[in-house]
Amino acid sequence: MQRRQTLKKAKRIVVKIGTSLLISGAAGVNKIFLSKLAKEIAALRQEGREVIVVTSGAIGTGMAAMQCTEKPRTIPGKQAMAAIGQPRLMQAYSQVFSKYQLTIAQILLIADDIQNRERFAHARHALVELLRLGVIPVFNENDTVAVEEIKFGENDTLSAHITHLAEADVLIILTDVGGLYTCNPAENREAKLLEHVEKIDRAVEAMACGPGSELGTGGMATKIKAAKMVTGMGKEMVIADGRLPKMLTRILAGEPIGTAFYPPR
Repeated sequence: MQRRQTLKKAKRIVVKIGTSLLISGAAGVNKIFLSKLAKEIAALRQEGREVIVVTSGAIGTGMAAMQCTEKPRTIPGKQAMAAIGQPRLMQAYSQVFSKYQLTIAQILLIADDIQNRERFAHARHALVELLRLGVIPVFNENDTVAVEEIKFGENDTLSAHITHLAEADVLIILTDVGGLYTCNPAENREAKLLEHVEKIDRAVEAMACGPGSELGTGGMATKIKAAKMVTGMGKEMVIADGRLPKMLTRILAGEPIGTAFYPPR
């Protein structure tokens, strides 16, 4: 589709990584996936593009470290797993990305940091400086201190806010599904992948069904919510299967992969 060609011009990209891609159950962080991601980001940097990462996985990493098989149901339990997992998650990012001469920086936020104008401005200034230094900012929600009243809820919403904060050109959400289908492909063989969405209406929202993975907090519904936010800002968003080879490179080359959401004309 012709509108996909605009992605070739994207200079500042936000990439959101889902827990299902990043965490391999009891094994913890999937360093094979992380290495492929780092290699792609290094290639995009060589093209003169800026990349910002929004990561999930702190709670899942903590669970792996503590050999927990069931996600905590209480807020203190989730906070504890996030506190255990976050440094291990960032250590994995740092180790893997350094192999491609990439330096990362951790930025932890809660919703109040975005809603407060002064904190928002400080976060933006820090982000711009990191990009100027050639560093890869890696955002995550600060689950250790966040409670229901001040949580983003899941990182799909956080990634939409970061797209606004960074004044990015596009948000790419990498997950373990091909994009938005007309219905659940796991339950209906007639499900068809939508290559593009020009308008998010009730019919589109109805196509999003079911929660995310056992470790994650999102699902397709939260991704549609993020798409409404991003397209409302006049930006584009793509949902795609992060397990496919050279996914970021191919999306930014304009290939019709996954589902692209466009702002109103």
